[in-house]
Amino acid sequence: MTLCLIFDAIEKKQIALTDEVTVSEYAAGMGGSQVFLEAGEVQTVETLIKCISIASANDACVAMAEFICGSEEEFVAQMNQKAADLGMKDTHFVNCCGLSADGHVTSAYDIGLMARELSVRHPQIHDYCTIWMENIIHRTKRGDSEFGLANTNKLLKQYPYATGLKTGYTSAAKYCLAATAEKDGIKLIAVLMAAPDIKSRTADAQTLLNYGFSVCRVYQDKNPSPLPHIAVKKGEKDTVALTYESEMSYVSTSGEDLGQVTKKIRLPKSVTAPVKQGDPAGTVTYYLGKKKLGRINILYADSVKHAAFTDYFLNLLQKLFLLT
Repeated sequence: MTLCLIFDAIEKKQIALTDEVTVSEYAAGMGGSQVFLEAGEVQTVETLIKCISIASANDACVAMAEFICGSEEEFVAQMNQKAADLGMKDTHFVNCCGLSADGHVTSAYDIGLMARELSVRHPQIHDYCTIWMENIIHRTKRGDSEFGLANTNKLLKQYPYATGLKTGYTSAAKYCLAATAEKDGIKLIAVLMAAPDIKSRTADAQTLLNYGFSVCRVYQDKNPSPLPHIAVKKGEKDTVALTYESEMSYVSTSGEDLGQVTKKIRLPKSVTAPVKQGDPAGTVTYYLGKKKLGRINILYADSVKHAAFTDYFLNLLQKLFLLT
């Protein structure tokens, strides 16, 4: 969730990857997994993202929380608001780094929701969470020193379809993992909690992902039917072009034969001006047998104003000249 809010802030242009963050004494004093940032040390936002996503650095989490919101407390309030917005009903954050605390709780399902938000809305996270090893430079009053970041997500080396996402461990929570993977156009998330060790966590994640890939099928209408022009009555133009609102995509989890999908287009024979670009004109509905898979809106691709008298007059002149 800390990474979610960081990338939200980047998306809103509140911060940038190149911004420099000064580490506070409070941030530098975080226990648990860390990269040993020192008070007064300056690092870029991008470097701290790497520290969080690769090495689960608690000190980097707090440094970013303070940079974005001024205090960890305010940042945690935003984390809980984001959790509520995502429908994470079993989650409450007390800190921004995951250290055990009274009332700091979540569930596997909620982690799945959170992982989906981060992965889908901010896919650039995969540029960072798939880094296996990388060095950062500590620049302090004592001079520069190198520090190695090592990824704890063993799936990256052991599972060919792995794309991330985040490991976790505390003595109370045990070994946890939100694992993402992609195969044949299908993207899956597997969540593991309270595994007894890293080996079990990795093996169980592979089992879940293999099961998901074995039962999931994806239908995408990559070659939608050409759309006609619709006749426009009382408009400054006689016809208007159409476009699809989006691409149809459907995921089956029951092994259905998606090669038998059919579609039905519904459009009016004509429309009366004015016509506004982007307004719905009709629909295309997709079926597998009698089962409805989904529906996509068909939109007007252009706007057509109501014809004025001069439009009718000019149109008449054009027809006369064509006749002569």
